[in-house]
Amino acid sequence: MLKMTAFWVISLLTLSAWAQAPASPSKATSSKAVQSKPAQANANANAKQNAVKTGPKPKTQRPTPLAPETPMGPDELAIADRVHQGHLPCELGASVRMEADDSQPGYFYLHGKGFRYRMHPVATTTGAIRLEDRKAGAVWLQLANKSMLMDQNKGRRLADECANAEQVAFAEDMKTTPPPSLIDTTGMGR
Repeated sequence: MLKMTAFWVISLLTLSAWAQAPASPSKATSSKAVQSKPAQANANANAKQNAVKTGPKPKTQRPTPLAPETPMGPDELAIADRVHQGHLPCELGASVRMEADDSQPGYFYLHGKGFRYRMHPVATTTGAIRLEDRKAGAVWLQLANKSMLMDQNKGRRLADECANAEQVAFAEDMKTTPPPSLIDTTGMGR
């Protein structure tokens, strides 16, 4: 009976130790454990020297494109000529800044509090000016009376009611002489 109990105790201890062992290879079989301590210290010193030599990459002021973009066609360049640039105040005290990319005509940098996008014009059927940063999912829509920045990935507006002096004047004119209704309620449109 004593032999049987001892057998079960040893079996349970073996199973317990086996269940607690890590799933990765043991340190005794890894190549680092086989190295002597001086060799490990030497490898660590070399790694530190390499890290010091390369160091962190300096941050650039403007993002650079990963791949060269295709040049803009005449339609996109015509849209780019109509984009309002400079400082644009928005609703709730927010503001954005639209700047042309000097290195590549037709591209723009749009930045504000907490975001910066590199945008390019996209032709629309409505006549609205649309700029996109497809990588980030950002869309800038410029209408006659206001502009807005939308995040397509999250489905929300990041900035709204952004306008330069020309757009503000157009919005004021719309208040005094509103455009005709899209739905004719007078019965004259038959």
